[in-house]
Amino acid sequence: MPINILMPALSPTMEKGNLSKWLKREGDQVKSGDLIAEIETDKATMEVEAVEEGTLAKIVVPEGTADVPVNQVIAVLAGEGEDVKAAAAGAATAPAPKAPAAQSPAAQAPRTEERKTDAPKPDAPRPDAPKSDAPKPQPAPSAVAAQPAPAAPVAQGGGNRVFASPLARRLAKEAGIDVSRIQGSGPHGRVIARDVDAAKSGKGLRTAPAPAAGAPATAAIAPSMSDQQVRALFEEGSYEVVPHDGMRRTIAQRLTQSTQTIPHFYLTIDCDIGKLLAAREEINAAAPKDKDGKPAYKLSVNDFVIKALALALQRVPDANVSWTETGMLKHKHSDVGVAVAMPGGLITPIIRKAETKSLSAVSNEMRDLASRARARKLKPQEYQGGTTSVSNLGMYGIKDFTAVINPPQATILAVGAGEERAIARNGKIEAAHMMSVTMSCDHRAVDGALGAELIGAFKALIENPVMMVV
Repeated sequence: MPINILMPALSPTMEKGNLSKWLKREGDQVKSGDLIAEIETDKATMEVEAVEEGTLAKIVVPEGTADVPVNQVIAVLAGEGEDVKAAAAGAATAPAPKAPAAQSPAAQAPRTEERKTDAPKPDAPRPDAPKSDAPKPQPAPSAVAAQPAPAAPVAQGGGNRVFASPLARRLAKEAGIDVSRIQGSGPHGRVIARDVDAAKSGKGLRTAPAPAAGAPATAAIAPSMSDQQVRALFEEGSYEVVPHDGMRRTIAQRLTQSTQTIPHFYLTIDCDIGKLLAAREEINAAAPKDKDGKPAYKLSVNDFVIKALALALQRVPDANVSWTETGMLKHKHSDVGVAVAMPGGLITPIIRKAETKSLSAVSNEMRDLASRARARKLKPQEYQGGTTSVSNLGMYGIKDFTAVINPPQATILAVGAGEERAIARNGKIEAAHMMSVTMSCDHRAVDGALGAELIGAFKALIENPVMMVV
């Protein structure tokens, strides 16, 4: 039987993707692990690996096609010994992507359903199923999909059935573990035996059973005004409609979720960065150069900020946490995300274990991540997670501002411009290089005194940069 290759979900927020390029052609042999296509998600362009073997019989969605829904058939693979022409002849034709249109308030609400399989055919909807304009997933005996670990699929029909192998179900039952709590690593999130073995030691366990199909993880927030209501306020022809792309929709959903579900509070402090600027100039001047005269590194103020925040979290470990409904996740390392502006939005690549890295290593890694972020070449593990973030608008001359927390993190540091200011010191007015920073805290996880202790630790480090290298 032909194997349908589906548009994979390459990130938790992905609903549609752009099929940028096919790396295999019709008639090519495909082995497990082969790169078959490049998919542009809402955050990056990623290469998709095959998990099945066979011959690529038919490319259903041509390269360059935009807004292909997750789970739509994009190609058909003929299995071993199968007639390639017959498999190609039976391939479904992909529907043409619809042009962007004004969405109703219900359609604009963040999508909270998990990915489903075994969906009813479009011509036979369930009577009790809610109506939706979203494309329905197509059933397939098997599929080639991406390797990133997805959320465990939940069967349609209102139940909590999680896809798992019979052996995995038996092992989970014997171990007394609810199979819906196990993170699957098989094709399409299927729970397999090795996942159960990992779960026995506490690895790969969800904090709560997988939600029922159709049950929202958080309450959907309806927009205050519909498209039509907003447009009615302006004269026809006085504006141009620029449709939202996947990145802009994701940013809107995540920031709305953050501001409406996380109780933010803010702490602002002024830092004297005179010693930092002097140290930065001296370190950069002493940087070794290659044969072309290019220095091995060039530190920025932001590099010092990243390192200082990472060390501050180690000094105040109770603030290096993530809130969950069942318990606090207390992180051992400081994984610092750094907001990077790019066309159409922003992304937050992460410096992992930043507290263990030298300033020059932080600088070079950040330069590489920022370059690949702007080219949309980051991998999901390079921008997902993190224990805190830095958002720096100092280069735009912004004195101070507040930033929105990036879930599941509990803090984010907003950094303003370094500037000369008149300050009082020992009863005298003198000039000093000052920088204002504001810490946004999740009050569920970080109380006021704890937040003040964290930002105080940051101030002590940023004002005395020598403490970052001892």
